[in-house]
Amino acid sequence: MEKKILIIDDDPDFAEAIITLLEANGYSVVYADNGRSGFEQAKSNQPGLILLDVMMSEKTEGFDISRKLAEEKITAVIPVVLVTGIRKEMNLPYTLEPDNEWLPVKAVIEKPVKPTELLRVVQEHIVVGEK
Repeated sequence: MEKKILIIDDDPDFAEAIITLLEANGYSVVYADNGRSGFEQAKSNQPGLILLDVMMSEKTEGFDISRKLAEEKITAVIPVVLVTGIRKEMNLPYTLEPDNEWLPVKAVIEKPVKPTELLRVVQEHIVVGEK
């Protein structure tokens, strides 16, 4: 049973830290630094979970990619968790909540991420299958 996670985030330092944490906990990790390549990686690698940033080349890129993933038959079954700092960056007075149409993700985690919280959410949502 392989436990593969795709990280889509344009911050290489953040991604490297998360990759190190996940690999130390037995996960296999694939990385993409933008939404377009992340979408292609999701289709070709079929990970058990996607950790998706929101603000990349565009402020809403992660939102757009989450909807695109949900619309594509081959990627719709992959759980997505947003890992974002948009609330703090944009000074939003509300939290982001998953829903089936506008934000089709399993969970939202605010940056900075506590390692124990990230591992808990990963374990809760990852789909593990034969690869």
